[in-house]
Amino acid sequence: MKTEDAVTELVPIDDASAWLACERNKASFTVKLQPRHLDAFESALRAVQRKTEDPEAITREDFRLAEIADDIATWREQVMQQSGLLILSGFPVAEHGKNEMGMIHFGLGTHFGEAMSQSVMGDRLGHVVNVGGKDPKERAYRNSTELDMHTDACDIVAMMCLQKAQSGGYSGYVSAISIYNEILRRDRALMPLLMEGFHYHRFGEEAPGQSPVTEEKIPVFSFRDGYLSVNYLRSYIEMAAEEMQTALSARQLAALDLVDEIALDERFALKFITCPGEAVFFNNLTVLHNRTAFDDSENPEEKRHLMRLWLVAHEPRRPVCDTLRIYEGRGIEKQEGKSTYFSGELDYNRFTDDDARM
Repeated sequence: MKTEDAVTELVPIDDASAWLACERNKASFTVKLQPRHLDAFESALRAVQRKTEDPEAITREDFRLAEIADDIATWREQVMQQSGLLILSGFPVAEHGKNEMGMIHFGLGTHFGEAMSQSVMGDRLGHVVNVGGKDPKERAYRNSTELDMHTDACDIVAMMCLQKAQSGGYSGYVSAISIYNEILRRDRALMPLLMEGFHYHRFGEEAPGQSPVTEEKIPVFSFRDGYLSVNYLRSYIEMAAEEMQTALSARQLAALDLVDEIALDERFALKFITCPGEAVFFNNLTVLHNRTAFDDSENPEEKRHLMRLWLVAHEPRRPVCDTLRIYEGRGIEKQEGKSTYFSGELDYNRFTDDDARM
């Protein structure tokens, strides 16, 4: 089949995953936790504390939530098969310390999937705090810079807010399915370039003996068994092109520009502050996310602090193409002696308002 024929056959997707911000608001994705939920979390926390105080040691069997199993199944359905975005509000952050909230967040996460390492530090419960300031060489979940719309390296991302920033730090979410639909409407001839994909830089987190750039191209949009999935991190695409000394073509840049333009359009992107006591679970294969720059309080206890999980979803998982699964499905291998700070060379002009891997 000719490429142009294959593009012609692509049709818009009309289901719950193709939502628009202009038709939704934060409340429409939010579930207010009820006393039965809080009682279940409290009971599971006290039971697991008899075994461990380490959040990352918790298993699904340890953190039993049988009383709200039907609710969790509904929440998981919303993330995996419906809108792809869920906000749970009302977690008791004022009544619990950071470690206990980490145990609750990690414990609930085990009912959605298996937590993966998020960096060479091996952190399966990531702490999204500002340690690098505006330095783009620090992984973005550890600095305060603005981030463009992107995906992470997992099936589900789960973020719980303990403390918001003094100013800024808005989160943005956009349906990748709606972006795909809009590209077909505006300039479907660019879609083959996005489906062919790009090489990605590994930002210094490659395993020993592994190339600093992915050996294969990773598609931005790809289908498997009728399911559309997304993978997108433009800064790593551009870093890979520089590393390989292979310039992106004008058409490739036009395709990436169109993704960015739609992803940041207020008709498509939902923007809000994640408040203390709220946890956001979203499908990393159907939703892109970003964050505005922020400023912290001088008081250490009032600095922005979120906890993050990268989860490999429990079965049934979303079917994805083999290349995407190989690239995104294993987390980042822990490596002794390495940190989240990139020691290579960066084009600082390009990274002034760009993002690095969260």
